[in-house]
Amino acid sequence: MQGLSINAMRVGWKYRLRNFDETFEFETLKKLNSENFLLKDLHTLEKYELHDLVKFGRGGDFEISEL
Repeated sequence: MQGLSINAMRVGWKYRLRNFDETFEFETLKKLNSENFLLKDLHTLEKYELHDLVKFGRGGDFEISEL
C-alpha cells in the first residue's frame, strides 16, 4: 500500500505512521524543517519529533496515512 511522503504532511492534520510493526497516531504541531515535525501523540498526548520515530530507519512496512 502506498502512503504519503513526509513532504506531503501538513501542520494541524492527524496521521497514522506504521514502521517496523509499530503504529503511531499523532497530530502535527509544527514543521521544524523539510523532513521533521513536532508531533503530539493522540493517545498519550506526549510530544516528540517525527525524527525520533524514524531514526532507526524505515522498515518494509513504512507508511504514513491521514486519519
